[in-house]
Amino acid sequence: MPPTLSSLVHHSALKLTVRAGEDRLDVPVRWAHVSELADPVPYMEGGELLLTTALKLDAEDPEAMRRYVKRLAGAGVVGLGFGVGVNYEDVPKALVDAAEQESLPLLEVPRRTPFLAISKAVSAAIAADQYRAVTAGFAAQRELTKQALTDGPEGLLAALAAQVDGWAALYDASGAVVAAAPEWAGRRAARLTAEVERLRDRAAPASAVVGGPEHSDHDDRVELHSLGTGRRPRAALAVGTAAALGTAERYAVHSAVALLTLTTERSRSLHAAEQRVGAAVLRMLLAGEPDHARAVAGDLYGGLLDAPFRVIVAESADPLGGLAETVETAAARAGEAVLVVPEGGERLVAVAADGGAAVGACGQYAAAMENARASGSAREGGDEDELVVGLSAPSGPIAAAAAYKQAEQALSVARRRGRVLVEHEQLAAGSVLPLLADDAVKAFADGLLRALHEHDATGRGDLVASLRAWLSRHGQWDAAAADLGVHRHTLRYRMRRVEEILGRSLDDPDVRMELWLALKATSAE
Repeated sequence: MPPTLSSLVHHSALKLTVRAGEDRLDVPVRWAHVSELADPVPYMEGGELLLTTALKLDAEDPEAMRRYVKRLAGAGVVGLGFGVGVNYEDVPKALVDAAEQESLPLLEVPRRTPFLAISKAVSAAIAADQYRAVTAGFAAQRELTKQALTDGPEGLLAALAAQVDGWAALYDASGAVVAAAPEWAGRRAARLTAEVERLRDRAAPASAVVGGPEHSDHDDRVELHSLGTGRRPRAALAVGTAAALGTAERYAVHSAVALLTLTTERSRSLHAAEQRVGAAVLRMLLAGEPDHARAVAGDLYGGLLDAPFRVIVAESADPLGGLAETVETAAARAGEAVLVVPEGGERLVAVAADGGAAVGACGQYAAAMENARASGSAREGGDEDELVVGLSAPSGPIAAAAAYKQAEQALSVARRRGRVLVEHEQLAAGSVLPLLADDAVKAFADGLLRALHEHDATGRGDLVASLRAWLSRHGQWDAAAADLGVHRHTLRYRMRRVEEILGRSLDDPDVRMELWLALKATSAE
């Protein structure tokens, strides 16, 4: 620990005598400073032991001493050492009374003790304390490194908690608690998720202090540190203690941050390698080579390629890191395998277990983005601005290419409908009619039926209504004519005119289909 006034008083070579402030001797001394100025306060930083012989002071004037001592105490001076036998044979009573009034420790320095000896004693004690702190810091670093190598992040957190006499927790990129030590700290760490998320929004490296005496809602003081060397932190460390960290504890925390950052970056490199393997596996699946895909994947993706899975295709005008992290984190927590392959910065393909946590997390993420759009609270430039996601029906390795096509179809529909996520199964369960609202479909319908509308505008017959009635009755002449209130021969004549005007045969089922859809598209306006 750093030197205190008490340790200086008990220093046998200094022979110091306490004349006032006996109850304040346990205060640490940052430095010993000699000054004969009548007002040395402008040159003080706080925490000093001021040494003087009162060369330029009237130490016997009570009012002058009250002002002098009051300014020293206000500047954070922790003690006053008065050298006797130079200007004054004894410490003046006015100075003693003023020191007692301000509770400022006053030490009598005998003539045979030079001020330099006190300065050397303080300097030596500070140097010794710093050496002990550095030594303890190196010992802590060795212990933390050992635990990190043998027991991983969990062992490192346990060692760190012991070093700081508190607790420690590790968070993943989403702000969830990955590990905590001791075990009881997990609940405390979970309450800091909001603070961790705010830290994540800052460029790394970043740190923050939560709790402590200035925060009545928390008893402990918590330091948060981001982990990672990229622009966006990939994890965070929380360290909780009863008081501010000392030098040795600070060394331990910095060592833990460095070790966890190395672990995080190593994991990041491994993750990049896994993505390259995943890209190769995906290409083989889409090429119809599931056996080769399994051989390349090995145990990397567990039983993912042997069980029903879904293909996710996502696109955005901005990077898709948020969605990727959400899916991968959910899978990791549930112990699932997931294959995530970024295709450039604006497209992502994932293969996830059907009914698993990763697919569920994808749906929740999309729902949150949908709500953000609806409420107008989407962050400008964020993933949610242009995100569209397509989700295939459950599939297997043999039909992976078909599942990929389904996901792309669902994504295309999501984009046209202004939705964030569309599942392919929803398309089959719904109706094709909403798709006719597309501007391109309407333009096609208008162009196809324009000649018929122009004919009807001349008053020479109602070909559009007749065509709609005939198609709705599946080409049954009598039923369609009855609906129109005309003779069937009249209807036959009108249908021949339709064929002549359009230059198409109504016997062709494709023509009938296109005309029916065109009528539906124009009637939906």
